[in-house]
Amino acid sequence: MVSPKDRIVEAAFELFSKQGYNSTGINQIISEAKVAKASFYQYFKSKEDLCVEFLNVRHRYWFNELNLFLLKEEDHQSKLLKAFDFLIYMNEKENFRGCSFLNILSEIPMDNVKILNVIQHHKAELRNYFLEILKDETVSDHIYLLFESCIIESQLFKSNEFIEKSKKIINTLIP
Repeated sequence: MVSPKDRIVEAAFELFSKQGYNSTGINQIISEAKVAKASFYQYFKSKEDLCVEFLNVRHRYWFNELNLFLLKEEDHQSKLLKAFDFLIYMNEKENFRGCSFLNILSEIPMDNVKILNVIQHHKAELRNYFLEILKDETVSDHIYLLFESCIIESQLFKSNEFIEKSKKIINTLIP
């Protein structure tokens, strides 16, 4: 059985994805999660605290899925191409929802450092992920920027076309 805290986080994911962070109220999350208001406040002091927890859970889930997806790849080019295939997989699995972190970033004021720090941490880890694979900061930053643009473009156009084009670019960049 799923714990009340997990139900709250799952409800937040669904609602934030469907209607956005700002348009989702605590009472709606409580209702969708089928928990008492007291249960919500037992785990979270505010919607902002829930958002931080949601993003931390999403971070762990996303990197775990990425690592499992790339598990059998051995050389750096195969890992990079498979990472872009992971975007296709996630787009199909989540119906082109895009990046939870960037979606929420677009809705929060820039002085909300509590949420902003979690988003920056996620993106820094992703950037580092490519650096660990390539061991070259300039090339890995290029791949990171391609990856990020693919997330946005595929969400915008509901298409994996730019991901496929980026894989061709990788084949020309990485021997």
